[in-house]
Amino acid sequence: MKRIFSLLLVVAMIFTLAACGGSAMTMGTGSPTGTYYAYGGIVGQYITNEAGITVNAVSTGGSKDNIQGIDSGDYQLGTVQSDVMHYAWNGTRSFEEDGKIDTFRTVAGLYAEAVQLVTVNPDIKSVSDLEGKKVSIGAPGSGVYFNAVDVLAAAGLTEKDIKPQYQNFDESADALKDGKIDAAFIVAGAPTPAITELSMTNANTRIVPIDGDIAEKLMKDNTFYSVYKIPAETYKNQSEEIATVTVKATLIVSADASEDDVYKLTAAIFDNIDDITKEHAKGAELSLENATEGLTVPFHAGAAKYFKEKDIDVESK
Repeated sequence: MKRIFSLLLVVAMIFTLAACGGSAMTMGTGSPTGTYYAYGGIVGQYITNEAGITVNAVSTGGSKDNIQGIDSGDYQLGTVQSDVMHYAWNGTRSFEEDGKIDTFRTVAGLYAEAVQLVTVNPDIKSVSDLEGKKVSIGAPGSGVYFNAVDVLAAAGLTEKDIKPQYQNFDESADALKDGKIDAAFIVAGAPTPAITELSMTNANTRIVPIDGDIAEKLMKDNTFYSVYKIPAETYKNQSEEIATVTVKATLIVSADASEDDVYKLTAAIFDNIDDITKEHAKGAELSLENATEGLTVPFHAGAAKYFKEKDIDVESK
């Protein structure tokens, strides 16, 4: 029903804007308590105001849902994890059963999505301590699920070694609050609203480090990950920075979008970095370098044109 309603909104906007020659796009984001939704709304505002393309940012199930939504025509833009879009492009992991999807293109990398292992159990100090515990590892087939499986494997654990719970962000946060689980994997830009809220109500809230041998093995086996440090004071009662790993939040667009529209929306983002940063802390991670490095799916021709003007060549298709 949510997708049908979103599609009806898009159709209505298209007819409304037709008379004045404007474009309209729906952007799939994520959970209302995740970073995608809030940040996507702000980026959408700048595209609307600066590029003249009306963007409606809607809450979704996240990366896979957004890629499938673009493929079906429900969405034209989406925020996704860099690893998940690689799976879609190649038809692996979460897209192995349904098959590859190549109807989208990269616009730009946006910010680091930290793999955050959250717990309220003081006995859990490392990934290895998850053995035998109730742990939320994301919705089945989601990006979070595969991140959790990768981290567990790097620590010598499998799903069989824990009591897995397959929950999304909201469900994980509620289950931690209610003491129904011991820990949860949440992959999002930090600070993540769900974790911020939890830390305000439970003084035992902690982010478990993913570092040392575990991080090294993880990055050796999976090239999508890189080292990341969550700054001190990101969450309440967090006095020191926390080492973990990250994938990259990425903006994608329908391959059918016009070169002119994608050029303009890319410029609307990267010509307004300072203003976006004033509205959301993750704007500080916007840069031409971060936007174009470490991404395996070809860029849209419109985005490639913008980056070419900044003396950066990217693969486009």
